[in-house]
Amino acid sequence: MERVAAAAIVDALGRVTGWSEGARLLTGRPAEQVVGRPAAGLLAETVPAAVLAARSGTVALRHADGHRTEIALTACPVLGPDGEVTGYVVTADPPPAAPTLAEQAFQQASMPMSVFDVRQRYLRVNDEVCQAMGVSEDELRGRFLLDTVENVPRSHGFLRHLRQVVETGRPTRYESLTGAPALSREHHWSIEMWPLHDPGGELTAVALAAFDSTEQYLARLRLDLLNEAATSIGTTLDVVRTAEEVVELIVPRYADFASVDLLDWVLSAEELPTLPRGDIVLRRVAHGSANEGTPEAAVSLGETEVHLPWSPPARALREGRAVVSQAGEPELRRWVAERNARSPRGRTYRQGVHSMIAVPLAARGVLLGVAVGVRMRHPDDYAVDDTVFAEELGSRAAVCIDNARRFARERSTALALQHSLLPSDLPGQAAVEVVHRYLPCGSLAGIGGDWFDVIPLSGSRVGLVVGDVVGHGIRSSATMGRLRTAVRTLADVDLPPDELLTHLDDLVTHLARDGSGEEVAELGATCLYAVYDPVSRHLALAAAGHPAPAVVLPGGRAELIPMTAGPPLGVGGLPFEAAELDLPEGAVVALYTDGLIEDRARDVDRTTEEMCRALSEPADSLDDLGDNVLRAVLPEQPADDVALLLVRTRALGADRVATWDVPPDPAEVARFRQEATERLTAWGLDEAAFVTELVVSELVTNAIRYGEPPVRLRLIRDRALICEVSDGSSTSPHLRRAHAFDEGGRGLLLVAQLTQRWGSRQTGDGKTIWAEQPLPEGPLPVAEA
Repeated sequence: MERVAAAAIVDALGRVTGWSEGARLLTGRPAEQVVGRPAAGLLAETVPAAVLAARSGTVALRHADGHRTEIALTACPVLGPDGEVTGYVVTADPPPAAPTLAEQAFQQASMPMSVFDVRQRYLRVNDEVCQAMGVSEDELRGRFLLDTVENVPRSHGFLRHLRQVVETGRPTRYESLTGAPALSREHHWSIEMWPLHDPGGELTAVALAAFDSTEQYLARLRLDLLNEAATSIGTTLDVVRTAEEVVELIVPRYADFASVDLLDWVLSAEELPTLPRGDIVLRRVAHGSANEGTPEAAVSLGETEVHLPWSPPARALREGRAVVSQAGEPELRRWVAERNARSPRGRTYRQGVHSMIAVPLAARGVLLGVAVGVRMRHPDDYAVDDTVFAEELGSRAAVCIDNARRFARERSTALALQHSLLPSDLPGQAAVEVVHRYLPCGSLAGIGGDWFDVIPLSGSRVGLVVGDVVGHGIRSSATMGRLRTAVRTLADVDLPPDELLTHLDDLVTHLARDGSGEEVAELGATCLYAVYDPVSRHLALAAAGHPAPAVVLPGGRAELIPMTAGPPLGVGGLPFEAAELDLPEGAVVALYTDGLIEDRARDVDRTTEEMCRALSEPADSLDDLGDNVLRAVLPEQPADDVALLLVRTRALGADRVATWDVPPDPAEVARFRQEATERLTAWGLDEAAFVTELVVSELVTNAIRYGEPPVRLRLIRDRALICEVSDGSSTSPHLRRAHAFDEGGRGLLLVAQLTQRWGSRQTGDGKTIWAEQPLPEGPLPVAEA
């Protein structure tokens, strides 16, 4: 209906003398039907006396179509020349116009909509704004924005964007997490703001519409948590640390308190136990709380947690899905009461528990444990969407925990294998004092194939070995064991260092050929083998791709031994060169693997200098020296395995060794038997004289008869009594059994039966046949010269 004012003129007699167009629209009666007729004919009922007296008020009129309508009228008297009332001008306010579609859309919109002037004062708000603010539009109209909000600091961003639209004249979008007096919790809003212009183009107001995107915002937060879980969980391949990362991720953003409990076998046992039907016992490995320093747990870290059959965690484990419990539900009340009974100290914080979610941790079909989240200060209860998120997060966390469990199991297996293959107790010998250190790497690559060994050889000599197999894990450890066994076998043949490495290289090459196309871990292995003779104080060594050892002379500074390292084992085609040097008694030789000095983050030359400097520093013992070297050179977390073998040389002097040059005359054998017996008497070893005479007689006779000059006899008193006979022939004897009527062939058989062990070795100018006899335990008397 068009909004036109209605007016009529009524004379002193009550007749209508004037009628406006608005009166026609209001009553539906044209002027010709009304003018000249009594005004009372337009009434639907008698005018109340109060309205007549006041000349204004609501009057009931009869519309032309017959319906009754109430209209507010005002009567204004018309005065004549003499001042008397000659009539009345009656006016009526036009009825309110029906709202337009645009106004209806604004007022009835399902999202809050507002209009602000250029000074950020309310001009219009719709019903949604009034409902959220808890006030009427009249109470907001004309008020400044910040005067109507509770959290003024958080609203400054909203105000800044309103001003930005006024200043730039361009629309903008703004996202805000805020609440309102009539809302139970904070909501996330996506707000569109745009300028309003008058017909002249001048900016007069700013309109906005706010879309409640809380659910989308929460879904995005959950997705962000899942994305963050991919990078923040499972960074260390440590079971406990992985569980701690799960708790750190969800507290306080998803839960006010969280815990991770794992089955005991995950942390220790090998087998996969079945889940019991009754109480479920797990071990608490991680928990955290939004209340700093006051976790609401009834179970401390490392303690066992008993989940009763009715509890949400036990249900989650048995049903294999996330279980949600809300305030008022019996099982949550019982769970809180049980926690309060076990740990009264956290009762105050548990009073606000209103929602709980328990999700099983299972990976690859194996159940590992359960994660629990509890909300106290967080206003929202866990809902259906949270169970989907929790199961996805639990699945990812379980895979990381299972990876850590598998890694720990493989590392433990590899470490146990390697320790079983390394020498647990070095054999006793008199040539050197030995200290060893072995440190497995802490990297994710796993245990490597570093090894060391000390091998007693004939003639009181000793073989020293360090080696390194490329790669990590059980395969490398197994390869290390094979190579260590091979070196021991070859060392038993008394090969010089360069020849031993040549045979070892051939062995690795054959293994590679027999690998049927599979990768052979022996390829690329390195090894250093050295032989020290305490009688001559001579050290011979050779290396296959291995770093040179360092030597420290008494009172001197550590230096690397000059030597040429051959190629790594399995490369083949190139010879190995031996280095030789004489060492005084008390010299220290350091043999090590490359893990001690090589690292991506360290310079090899500088690290080698640090090692030599640490070796040169005085130490109370060889043990202390080994610890000093590791502290000075190694980082806190070595990236590779480290093997360090420190040996201090000893010497067998003239009081422990007797040597005779033997003429090539069988008649002289008796004299040397006598010489040997006298030497044994001087050493206090008369009880060994009989066997020694037989051994000397047989070995010297064989050397004179079948060998070549020069022939030399040597007795060594060490941990055993050693008899050695050397000659210039390289032909080695062999043991055979004589027939019944043979006149010879029984000598070496007799030597083998009377002595502890015997053998032969090649020398630079021939061979040496040796035999050992055991001596009584305990210190031996020092013979006088």
